[in-house]
Amino acid sequence: MNVPQLIARKRDGHALHPDEIAAVVSGFVDGSIPDYQLAALAMAIYFQGMDGDETVALTDQMLRSGGLLEWSADGPPKVDKHSTGGIGDKVSLVLAPLLACCDLHVPMISGRGLGPTGGTLDKLESIPGFRTDLNLREIRSITERVGCVITGATGDLVPADQKLYALRDVTATVPSIPLITASILSKKLAENLDALVLDVKFGSGAFMKSTAAARELATSLTHVGTQLGLSVSALLCDMNQPLGRTAGNAVEVRESLETLDGDGPADLVEVILALGAELLQSMGAASDLDAARTVLRGHLDSGRARERFDSMVVAQGGDPAAPLTVAQELVIEAGRPGYIGTIDTEALGHAIVDLGGGRRQRGDVIDHSTGIKMLVRIGDRVDEHQPLVRVYADQVAAHVTAAIQAAVVIAGVAPAATPLILERVGN
Repeated sequence: MNVPQLIARKRDGHALHPDEIAAVVSGFVDGSIPDYQLAALAMAIYFQGMDGDETVALTDQMLRSGGLLEWSADGPPKVDKHSTGGIGDKVSLVLAPLLACCDLHVPMISGRGLGPTGGTLDKLESIPGFRTDLNLREIRSITERVGCVITGATGDLVPADQKLYALRDVTATVPSIPLITASILSKKLAENLDALVLDVKFGSGAFMKSTAAARELATSLTHVGTQLGLSVSALLCDMNQPLGRTAGNAVEVRESLETLDGDGPADLVEVILALGAELLQSMGAASDLDAARTVLRGHLDSGRARERFDSMVVAQGGDPAAPLTVAQELVIEAGRPGYIGTIDTEALGHAIVDLGGGRRQRGDVIDHSTGIKMLVRIGDRVDEHQPLVRVYADQVAAHVTAAIQAAVVIAGVAPAATPLILERVGN
């Protein structure tokens, strides 16, 4: 196979044959195709896209690059959720144990931060001792004992995605619909699921900035998943401001624990219940979405979901009673009175990276103690010098403070309210 010629064909907008895609994936995994050639191909895909058949082939070949999780035929249904990424998106930390309380098993294979968005694994590693490098035997065992697990893909499970995921993060090829589709679904198909729900974000803090792009991604995900035999639906969710109040690592874990104790912010709880209800209804565990939300809310309010989370933490080597390390505080105030008109949520994500809470390149060490807490929401009335954002960092450069303050735009009139969950995509 002539790899430069293949890159040139995709660069010029031609479709790749499934056999070519299979050879590229195989060569990338075994090292015969170097990172720089895959980076060039990823950039060509970013600009030229892939058609449905190409995306199905890429997803399937990435799935076939490793093994599958195997489950007993008479066990509980296996379900999962995946988000396309956003600032402050800590839904997985709450939803996985919550679903486990409903006699569903959740073998959640998650990832690390991409660009300005945080990663579920990075957040969980704020918990002392928590392991995210479980092998297949451990994933099966913990899922069967606890009902849920959140870990990274093993060397045996979708190795092609692990390599490509890291490469996309440092080559500006993250917001590519075919690459996102293949990355998400190859991991989820490897889990051998009965159903999957997708949280597809749109807005300033999402990879998909417009609702049209988010809808296109949701359609791609549901189409490819269905083609490969998975029951899948998607919700389009607003990410024009951080989800919940915090963004970072340890601060998001702390907010997740508050939510598991029944005291989470309304927007975060709304998304959690909506995604969970989709899965409960699809598995026949509730008669309708309202009944499903009632069941889920009950597990939050009773403390059962928190107990299940703590059991998962212990099973993965962590200490749920250990204090979370959070850096010292700095408060950023409003420069004038008015209304919170817009929030540049992506800029907030980049500011967290500048604070050490994310990666600029592979191998960067994360400072889990840094992050932010939003003290206002879009539409809030604010006075001059009113606190807007609480920043957690032992040292904050002046340009980071300025960037955070500039990201929260104060307008003369209140903006119109918009729905948090825009629509559903899927069967």
